[in-house]
Amino acid sequence: MNQLDLQKKVAVITGGAQGIGFSTAKRMIDSGAQVAIWDRDAAQLDIALKELGAAAWGTSVDIADNDSVLKATAATHTHFGQIDILVNNAAIVGPNAPMWEYPIDSFIDVMNVGVNGTFLVTRAVIPLMIASGYGRVVNVASIAGKEGNPNASAYSAAKAAVISLTKSLGKELADKNIAVNCVTPAIAKTKLAMEQDPKHIAYILGKIPRGRMLELNEASSMICWLCTEENSFTTGAVFDLSGGRATY
Repeated sequence: MNQLDLQKKVAVITGGAQGIGFSTAKRMIDSGAQVAIWDRDAAQLDIALKELGAAAWGTSVDIADNDSVLKATAATHTHFGQIDILVNNAAIVGPNAPMWEYPIDSFIDVMNVGVNGTFLVTRAVIPLMIASGYGRVVNVASIAGKEGNPNASAYSAAKAAVISLTKSLGKELADKNIAVNCVTPAIAKTKLAMEQDPKHIAYILGKIPRGRMLELNEASSMICWLCTEENSFTTGAVFDLSGGRATY
């Protein structure tokens, strides 16, 4: 495993109690960072923090609620004294259904967490990065945001929005030593992903030229490098994690 330098850096990872977020937290800690895990699943959060050890701290957050986000931001800043890195990983997948049959409440929930939550968290944390003169933001989008998966209109739309948010914010912060990028994973064997319809999972897997799911450590390797000082020029970019599926 390549050695990354995240010494003396503090990272916030939303949805960090499991899946790609948890894998990223482990890799960051191994690279010298301290990590704040924000997750709305309090029970899973406790499990994650015990495994991650002393370099991790966490708080239960509903990122779709601005008051909850502001409280978590203040608590994190008080605990660590700084926030240098933000990984917007939290999302919900939603059910699989044609758009004209898609449950309205489910569509709203997917957008509230995946889009509004990403906006609210970033909006709260960025001023701290501007004040310190340094920051790295990585948004976890999806290949679905590029290509659109059938029977997953809410998730596809949410991830497309995350890609566009990344590009806009990257331009807005380009002169402030704050890099903003996103990754577009294909399906990985996470709890949320595997809750989808098996036929939908088979469809997605069949679109991946490498013929397998994304490994969590493969995602965290790319995310963590994007969070280092070495990534000093690229911003507003989309990094493919689709196993060859992406066509642009």
